[in-house]
Amino acid sequence: MLTPSAIADALAEGIEREEEALRLEQAVHGIDVRPEVALHPLLAAALEGAGYGVSREERYPSQRGARRRSEGVRCDLVVTPGGLPLRRPDEPATLFDPAEAMELSEAMWLEVKCVPQHLGEGANRRYAAELLRPLRADIAKLAADSAIRRGALVLILFTEGRETALRDLAAWEQRARDRGLDFEPPSIRHVSIIDRVGNRLCTIGVFGVAGRPPAARGSETGE
Repeated sequence: MLTPSAIADALAEGIEREEEALRLEQAVHGIDVRPEVALHPLLAAALEGAGYGVSREERYPSQRGARRRSEGVRCDLVVTPGGLPLRRPDEPATLFDPAEAMELSEAMWLEVKCVPQHLGEGANRRYAAELLRPLRADIAKLAADSAIRRGALVLILFTEGRETALRDLAAWEQRARDRGLDFEPPSIRHVSIIDRVGNRLCTIGVFGVAGRPPAARGSETGE
């Protein structure tokens, strides 16, 4: 199922497996110190392990008019059920195209943001700043593309504990709603991690975002 709850379950299970592997090898560094982009393969593998098809760095449907494939705004992960590939209407058809493919509008588009409370060198002084502005922009970006019916922001927090994570998720959600952004209440999962730099918990929040027709587009992306 392509629902925020199912996506949250799959991601939590994948992160839990990775954490267990790091425990067994007695790794010095945990997933909480990896750069955000370095987490994308882990998240994609978690979703694939749950039976989903996953495409990375896909151009938004509204950006498909650009001539070069390197042009256009991209989405971190695009998920399809049952391992289905994506149909790409902007590319020439070939004899080798899969017989079954999912339309871009039917897939779930995921923007991922990872924010650690503590870094290898100490407390993350940009924690609050990283948590606020870029995330609001991603919500607005998903909602503004009229060809996307289902999207979600995946917010991953590495914190000292559950109280901190839930407090900061609630604060972010309230500020985003105050800005006029519309999204579903989050599906939240928690995974305990070994305290290596000060973080003891990984919290995954998946905020569903419904696309809107062009006439309803706002100006939330300009901050």
